[in-house]
Amino acid sequence: MKWFLRRRKPVATVAFNMIPRRGPYGGGNQWLNQLASYLKASGYAVQYHLDERVDCVAGTHAGLGGGLAFSYEEVLRAKAGNPRLVCIQRINDNDARKGTSAMDGLLAEANRAADHTVFVSEWLRDYHVSRWFDAAKPHSVILNGADPSIFHPIGGATWRTGRPLRLVTHHWSDNMSKGFDFYQKIDEAIASGALKEAELWVIGRWPAKIAWQRARTFPPCVGHQLAGLLRECHGYVTASRHEPGAMHPVEGLQCGLPLLYHPETGGTVELGRRYGIELSDDTVTAFTRFRECHDALRQKVLTDPPSGDAMCLAYRKLIQRLIAEARRREPAREH
Repeated sequence: MKWFLRRRKPVATVAFNMIPRRGPYGGGNQWLNQLASYLKASGYAVQYHLDERVDCVAGTHAGLGGGLAFSYEEVLRAKAGNPRLVCIQRINDNDARKGTSAMDGLLAEANRAADHTVFVSEWLRDYHVSRWFDAAKPHSVILNGADPSIFHPIGGATWRTGRPLRLVTHHWSDNMSKGFDFYQKIDEAIASGALKEAELWVIGRWPAKIAWQRARTFPPCVGHQLAGLLRECHGYVTASRHEPGAMHPVEGLQCGLPLLYHPETGGTVELGRRYGIELSDDTVTAFTRFRECHDALRQKVLTDPPSGDAMCLAYRKLIQRLIAEARRREPAREH
């Protein structure tokens, strides 16, 4: 009994450089909460500070405002005194997304501490390779995934031919770059009768200058409330520009919704090519194609959707490998 009750030694210790938060704090916070819980369930110790016990740092960023639990400079200093410490840098941003000029440089500077770099899309990797990242360095692409206990297709609405096909989009930001110019075109086409048998739901925030004509609007929401609204729809539309690896289309996909996507949506295009139809200036033609292909696309989404489970497993395998390789490089111990 004493042996059974004895605390089991963790597989290894992973330190995250962000503090988890409750509520809508972006894709980085969703990644952090999911992966931290997954690693704990897999027998790892998880903490949010650096000390001699840490085997691996799983690092990301907190935007241009900072707010990290510890810096990449601290990681470099810790590695100098602990040669078995490894660092993964997750890159989920760039300057193109919000028209800034400092993010790319911050990411490049932090990358000095990284033993392995993870990009959240091929598009984002190629973007940074064209600017500063050396593609010969160890790196991989791991797509974002949402919490499958919340975002899933079970109980979702079923679209039938001859009934209105309901599109949905959701955004916390009211920046026009989130695709509101195209959502407004869809709304106008529905109102004018050019787009028949179609509905549009907009969840979250939108620019104050937009006066929706037919779109049904909902205030910002998260978690089960958001997933419930998504499952009432039949397709997800996104025209958000230069997205590194946006979570909003992933949440829609995991609720069983195929994508109608803009060709300039960055990493989202990689999902759209698998599960969707490209949105063009001719919204009526694009929507007609989407409706014609809807059932086949939905089957693809249901068969092999993005998943928080798959994301966490990929990170766990990477963390496990890097720690094992680092320990193998240590001097042999006598038994």
